[in-house]
Amino acid sequence: MRIAALDIGGTTIKSGIWDGNKAGDLREQDTNAKSGGAHVMERVIKILKQYGDFDAIGISTAGQVNSREGVIRYSNDNIPGYTGMKIREILEKEFHVPAAVENDVNAAALGEARYGAGKKFTDFLCLTYGTGVGGAIIMNQEIYTGSTFSAGEFGGIMVHPEDSLWGVPFSGCYEQYASTTALVRMAMEFDPSLTSGKKIFSRFEEEEVRNIINAWIDEIVYGLVTVIHIFNPACLILGGGVMSQPYILQEVKAKTYGRIMSSFCNVVLEQAQLGNLAGLMGAAWLAEKRLFNK
Repeated sequence: MRIAALDIGGTTIKSGIWDGNKAGDLREQDTNAKSGGAHVMERVIKILKQYGDFDAIGISTAGQVNSREGVIRYSNDNIPGYTGMKIREILEKEFHVPAAVENDVNAAALGEARYGAGKKFTDFLCLTYGTGVGGAIIMNQEIYTGSTFSAGEFGGIMVHPEDSLWGVPFSGCYEQYASTTALVRMAMEFDPSLTSGKKIFSRFEEEEVRNIINAWIDEIVYGLVTVIHIFNPACLILGGGVMSQPYILQEVKAKTYGRIMSSFCNVVLEQAQLGNLAGLMGAAWLAEKRLFNK
């Protein structure tokens, strides 16, 4: 079995071949997203042709996805003209093999469910911290999509209503305070040279910088306390490059358990295990299911 898997992001397109046991022939190329959705699809087709023959295609992609039909329901201006793109139809006509298409955060959660930190759990929540805050809900090892394939937008939890502006989506919401972007914004107010998570943590021993990190961790915890009490999950899987910092997970756990009802303290907080391969592996799993009608 050879499944071609792609993870289409606003900056890069990651690709590889899944043989049922491991991902190989991994590549990464620029998306050139600003050239528009049609151009991105041309790049996707070109990349896939580099892999020769394969039995199915799995696509993990930015944007809201109607996974039943393989269509982009909505995409912001990071990829102009991407909304409405019939990805599955385009790829199946071009390559004459089944294709599966899923939102990137959902695909990553499925990758963790099948091969990573979520293997032990039938149900869990996945939250990723990066440019924004992404989320996915896993029930019975499947994505819960909601009524319009958009469930799991945990970044929209209202945490600071005093900052909310009428007609401005996500103002006052979790994503504006708990994302890595928010951490960098907070740090740059102290020192404009702190332009990345890496630079911030390189100065962790400075009390002022550590206080900024701790304030940001508090913001992460506010959202986690909310979703734990709503969903009563067995597990929360936390992803995003910044979560590789041991201090963050240690503090998130301590502060979260200290703020939730004792009857909810069974919840397990885990770091995502698959890193940048999560979306590829989740997309490959979906393509395998489609190939064999699982």
